[in-house]
Amino acid sequence: MVYSMTGFGRGEAAQRGTSITVELRSVNNRFFELSLRLPSSLSHREQEIKELLRKNILRGKIQLSCTVSKEKNGAIPMKINVSAISSVMKLLNNAKSSAKLKENISLEHLLKFSEVFEPISNDNELEDEWKVFQQALIKAERQLIKMREREGSELTKDLKKRWKILNQTISIIEKQSKERIPEERKKLYDRVQQIIKSENAFNAQRIETEIALLADKLDITEECVRFRSHLSYFDEVLNKNNGDDSLGRKLTFLIQEIVREANTISSKTNNAQTAQLVVTIKEELEKIREQLQNLE
Repeated sequence: MVYSMTGFGRGEAAQRGTSITVELRSVNNRFFELSLRLPSSLSHREQEIKELLRKNILRGKIQLSCTVSKEKNGAIPMKINVSAISSVMKLLNNAKSSAKLKENISLEHLLKFSEVFEPISNDNELEDEWKVFQQALIKAERQLIKMREREGSELTKDLKKRWKILNQTISIIEKQSKERIPEERKKLYDRVQQIIKSENAFNAQRIETEIALLADKLDITEECVRFRSHLSYFDEVLNKNNGDDSLGRKLTFLIQEIVREANTISSKTNNAQTAQLVVTIKEELEKIREQLQNLE
């Protein structure tokens, strides 16, 4: 199965008065990259969350945001941090002394420091919250993967369409090349005749060298064979993807090799029609290269 790296997923879960919503957004990236927006109660779980996601997501830049909502029972889950208040008072007194102020330090001044209060942590509650989070995460991940799969299916259709264009175009180039053999042979013969006339003495070695150079310059058989070989393997990789993380890289490498053969064909041909067909090939290859950046 081919997956795109673009997608979105949302999951919700609730238990014992705790409701959690997880949203996942994914965009293109060469590697797996995760950025998190978590409440403080879950911030220490970052590595565990990363490991959970990496089981099913191989590449892409993933953004995860999480919101936690708890039913209020009249009590505020906060407590006074006595040591923090002592430190803040000392800091304020030092500031007051340095500035030579006479104003008294009040509760209003203390409340400007968030450190004077801290959340009441309960290990059981935190563990329950983690379980609810995992449930929401699984739902969000399933949606994300489903969307990435759907996008991947559309990408595959587009790549196969362009593969067909490349296959048809190289067939036309091969046909044109074979049809031009008699014409090129005549040009080669004329060139040999010119060499013979320009030489005072018959130089067989010079003629053989010239024939070999011209024949090699015009023959694109090897390039076409390699072009088709890369194209065939491209189709095989695309259709028999085993879900590893090298699909995009393999196909990108193959496109680079096909471009290399197309450039060589272009440099060897002196036919306007063939040159135009090579331009078409390069345009399709560039479009394929752009699409491959979206594949996982």
